[in-house]
Amino acid sequence: MSPLVLSVLLSLVSAVAYAAAAIVQERVAASAAGPRYAPLRRPAWWGAVLLSGVGAALHVVALAYGPLSLVQPLGALTIVFALPMAALFVGRRAGRAAWWGAVMATAGLAGLLSLTGGTGTQSLAADERRLLAIGAFGLVALLFAAAHVVRRSVLRSVILAAAAGVAFGIASVFTKTVAVGFTPDTPLAQWPSLLVLSALAITGLLLSQASYRGAGLAAPLATVTVVNPVIAAAVGLTLFGESFRYGTAGAVAAAICGAVAAGGLVRLTLDRMTTPEDSPAVSDRHSPGPEVRQRVDVGAVPGARADLEMEMRSRTVAGRS
Repeated sequence: MSPLVLSVLLSLVSAVAYAAAAIVQERVAASAAGPRYAPLRRPAWWGAVLLSGVGAALHVVALAYGPLSLVQPLGALTIVFALPMAALFVGRRAGRAAWWGAVMATAGLAGLLSLTGGTGTQSLAADERRLLAIGAFGLVALLFAAAHVVRRSVLRSVILAAAAGVAFGIASVFTKTVAVGFTPDTPLAQWPSLLVLSALAITGLLLSQASYRGAGLAAPLATVTVVNPVIAAAVGLTLFGESFRYGTAGAVAAAICGAVAAGGLVRLTLDRMTTPEDSPAVSDRHSPGPEVRQRVDVGAVPGARADLEMEMRSRTVAGRS
């Protein structure tokens, strides 16, 4: 098996693992009445953490065998895998608008990443790492505060998912920095970056868990899937000296791809806001109607049945007259 084929297979399995982790996280968020960010007492949540770890490990190995321009677009297939997997295993089917939004977001992201130049080998200086860490945590804190100001639950979830994507994206940058700067002679020299990397990864995990409560699966997952590599690519373009392929034409095409991905996210968000999965029309489908509830309440109150019969007789007489 060639290294390129192995890289593709590892990327596909990584995307499946990430999709499965997202489905489990969404189910935990939909059924848990406890902590929004860290349901530590739920074994299913720990299973999602394990699946995310497997996906991350496979992604790193895939990058070792294949180019970034191939591996990163394949990672965007997470949202495409998640929708049919959710329909197959948990019976959560996405509508046509959600599918179109997911396809738009994935296609735009794949095009954007395919136009980004290859990763360089230079690392970040200590001052650049410090500024990047401060900026990342500041942006995550700003999005976190904005999410708690917004009243609409779906918008709140999307903003939390964007914050998670920022945390994951900057964590990827620090992962690359640690990998480039690591030397066997000084294995502890990278401990500040490892500390920042761990804090960002945990923050992203907790924020992504909270983003699934009240917003379903598609919109938060698509937001994380798009924001994560876009943030990493933006840092690569500004700090690592990377550039878009094909010069000016590549930059214009990247802007178009970014607009397509953003349009997909907007479509997913609006679809969730207009037809939520937990809407009353769906949640009350199997609930007893008003007549049944009225009969139950009437039977439970002494003397209420006679009063109700007298009222019905008076309405009948008034209607005949």
